[in-house]
Amino acid sequence: MANVTLSKRALARLITFALAIIITLSVIAVQNHGRAVNAERAVENSYMHAVEELSLNLDNIKNDLRKGMYTNSISMLSDLSGKLVSDAATAKNSLARLPVDELDLSETYRFLSQVGNYSKSLAEKCAEGGGLTADERENIAKLHAYAEELSANMWKIEQRIENGEITLSDVAYAAAGLDADEPVTVTSGFTDFAVNDNNYPTLIYDGPYSDHIMEKSPLMLRNEKPVDRNEAARLAKKLAVGEDLTLLTEEEGKMPSYVFGSNDRTIAVTKAGGMYSYMLGSRAVGKPEITAKEAMTKARAYLAALGIRNITDSYYEIRNGICVINFAAEQNGVTMYTDLIKVGVALDNGEVLSFDMRGYLTNHTIRELPPPKISAEYAMTLVSGSLTPHSGKLCVIPSSGQNEIFCYEVRCTGIDGENILVYLNAETGREEQILILKIGSSGVLTV
Repeated sequence: MANVTLSKRALARLITFALAIIITLSVIAVQNHGRAVNAERAVENSYMHAVEELSLNLDNIKNDLRKGMYTNSISMLSDLSGKLVSDAATAKNSLARLPVDELDLSETYRFLSQVGNYSKSLAEKCAEGGGLTADERENIAKLHAYAEELSANMWKIEQRIENGEITLSDVAYAAAGLDADEPVTVTSGFTDFAVNDNNYPTLIYDGPYSDHIMEKSPLMLRNEKPVDRNEAARLAKKLAVGEDLTLLTEEEGKMPSYVFGSNDRTIAVTKAGGMYSYMLGSRAVGKPEITAKEAMTKARAYLAALGIRNITDSYYEIRNGICVINFAAEQNGVTMYTDLIKVGVALDNGEVLSFDMRGYLTNHTIRELPPPKISAEYAMTLVSGSLTPHSGKLCVIPSSGQNEIFCYEVRCTGIDGENILVYLNAETGREEQILILKIGSSGVLTV
């Protein structure tokens, strides 16, 4: 065989070519790995979203069935059945997206398929002149018990995922074509999800308040003169004594505002009228030293200093050392739940760390309320026989559209001693809304 001698130039070309191949293969490998990792992450995010969505909808179904146990009107039953149909369909879709095919969840799927249809059939029956029988009310109670157990089991699954007992990334690795260290499926976490069907009823049938109130033009800003940036800065400075503020941005939309900020505070002032829209503080809160009741007093005094009076506190929630209180306007003893202000008070020293007046600015006005055509005593007789009414007061609540309803708020006790609020139209007696009042160490809230 003849000897082949490479020139220096040819050798350099060969080395360069080899390096190019190595670099190209390396880039391809990195790209492929990146695509696989991205695919794995996308699958994991999809699973987690399905878990959260399923949990939320089961909670909604549980609460709406509880309200259904106490409804005494056709229209309310119809509204609840519509929500149940929608939430059940979404829950089924979420469950179908999870890798639990080998489990027998037939009872769970049957429940999700029938819960909306059953309530819908009852609403249609009542619309034709019938009423709910004792057996039908018992069925709704059984459906609620089933939903409550499903919701509790789903909460346990979420906790196990957060604690790392169920690893969604392992399932995502397999779905993305990668090798997991210890192949595990989500199935192991869902083995207790299906509820024993002994409590599932045999069904025979024919077939505090929405964000929408923020979507309309603010009533309090109509016909108000515009303020310039300097005047808005002067107003913001009143809430940030001793702090240097800078203009962060100018918000547009339904409530155009100047937004100023310091190291730990953000303040928005409306361009029309120069009214405070919201304020957010961000300092760390220490050990609680005052009670929720004391926080409410401080919040009320703070609002009074801003010129806001004729308000009543309704509900509150304590989170991370801050008590957030909901205030509603009052007019001649009538509570306006549409005219809402939220104030956050630090429980370590009583400082007001935040407020949100956008609901108040949007809806507050002097109403011409008609005299109620029914009395509070009569309204209390209109609630379901499953409830024990205690008191009734006049209020205004938002409707499902951008309207308002003049109502009696009737506070009741339910079957298991829970607090229920029933809202009855003050002119017609129509049942407009039912809320469950949750009272605990973390606050007083409605669902």
